[in-house]
Amino acid sequence: MISKIVRAIVTVIGVLFGVGIVAVLDSLGLVEKIPVNFLIIYAIFGIIFGLLLFLLTPKLKRLGMRVSNLFESELLKFQANDIITGALGLIIGLVIAFLISQPLYNLNVPYLGTAVSAIIYLLFGYLGITIATRKKDELANTLASRSNPTSRSSKGSRSKGRSPCKILDTSVIIDGRIADICKTGFIEGTLVIPEFVLNELQHIADSADALKRNRGRRGLDILNKLQNEQIIDVRIESKDFPGNHEVDSKLLKLAEFLDGVVLTNDYNLNKVAEFHGVQVLNINELANAVKPVVLPGEEMVIQVVKDGKESGQGLAYLDDGTMIVVEGGRRFIGDTLDVIVTSILQTAAGRMIFAKPKGR
Repeated sequence: MISKIVRAIVTVIGVLFGVGIVAVLDSLGLVEKIPVNFLIIYAIFGIIFGLLLFLLTPKLKRLGMRVSNLFESELLKFQANDIITGALGLIIGLVIAFLISQPLYNLNVPYLGTAVSAIIYLLFGYLGITIATRKKDELANTLASRSNPTSRSSKGSRSKGRSPCKILDTSVIIDGRIADICKTGFIEGTLVIPEFVLNELQHIADSADALKRNRGRRGLDILNKLQNEQIIDVRIESKDFPGNHEVDSKLLKLAEFLDGVVLTNDYNLNKVAEFHGVQVLNINELANAVKPVVLPGEEMVIQVVKDGKESGQGLAYLDDGTMIVVEGGRRFIGDTLDVIVTSILQTAAGRMIFAKPKGR
């Protein structure tokens, strides 16, 4: 039914198009030279173009669907704020073009004013869209700073005001400790979860590898826990940077855009962020900072659980996971004994304690 209605509408448009062509020819004085009645000429052209579009309706419909799908796919690549900004820029560009082109209509040169005005409209419409979309971040920051002058942020003044948002990367979500840390109340502000991080997490959860799939699903469970239990304010950020394909690069750019802090346990991302001047909170550094402090000469009670890399060594672990290397402790595997701390080694991976059996 709809196809028939569309075909009828296209046919009527064809008839009107044919009549319009005759009207144009008539205004140019070309129809007078044809020794046929005007009404017959109008009817012939209307029937010809109406019949032509009636036959071409299926092809025109397919072409229209193809063009609309292409336009829709291209439009979906842009975010809603980009489309709104581009539309506002287009309106401003057309207004400027209208004001500039008004004096051109007073020229006595035929068709020149119309042609030049069309070029001006196209030029300023394009410039309005391009400038508005490329400079939208600067415009947003300028408007924000003007509406609230006290919100001009710097790392010095930010610490005196409200807490900056914390942007989570994929590794810290999969790690799982972020939920427990948030429960303690040591993290303030809003947790920001970028959509491109969610997409990466979903890709990991759909992986064919069982280990990756379990890690991805655990990360999604952690996010649901944070959001459902309302442990802390959680916000999903749709801002993306299509020019960058690396998630870490997008994270740093988003942190600069939001003036936020990246929350991670990725050592390499931590170093890259320091190079770019982006503040990072590394939960591994937090874990190392809250581990109990021991000094050489202190006594401890441990249980040796396995042998070490070197000959005769035994290994034990504290409750927080700190590894203790016991010299000559291999023969005490499975036993609980007193040891004396001999030295402590601090590495990027954590703290390692060296000890020897007491009285031996």
